[in-house]
Amino acid sequence: MFGEMSHEVEVQVPASEAWDLFGTLRIGKLVANLKQLLHGVELVHGDGGVGTIFELTFAPGVSALTSYKEKYTKVDNENRVKEAEVIEGGFLDLGFTLYLVRFQVFEKGQSSCSVKSTIEYELPDELAASASLVSIEPFVMVLDLAKEHLLSLHGNNKAGPVS
Repeated sequence: MFGEMSHEVEVQVPASEAWDLFGTLRIGKLVANLKQLLHGVELVHGDGGVGTIFELTFAPGVSALTSYKEKYTKVDNENRVKEAEVIEGGFLDLGFTLYLVRFQVFEKGQSSCSVKSTIEYELPDELAASASLVSIEPFVMVLDLAKEHLLSLHGNNKAGPVS
């Protein structure tokens, strides 16, 4: 069984500014601020390019999952697309054969863009009921936080590190 879900937000900043966040390690640092969702985000290996591995540990009580490792399998700076695939733990422990997250930044004009997050997953038909565990909500939270962060940087006319 294959499934897909997505969420998209419009942000009043240039696409290049949004990609400077989503296309780099900065997004991992920003996501670590979602304490209601994540207990920790650790860079295991890499510099933000293809092959970079993060370990995400969920906050207690948030999910049936405790943690997983994800690997960047695509970082396309020209088309502003980043894909990360779970390589250990998480949904794989529940029988999923694929759990992939994609972030895409689309230019909407000189000072506007949209950012889309897509989840793709695959699992054996006999485990189809487990598909109900997949939710786009954590990525809605990520996009909302990223939008707020980008607007605050843009409004202050500065670019700086994510704390």
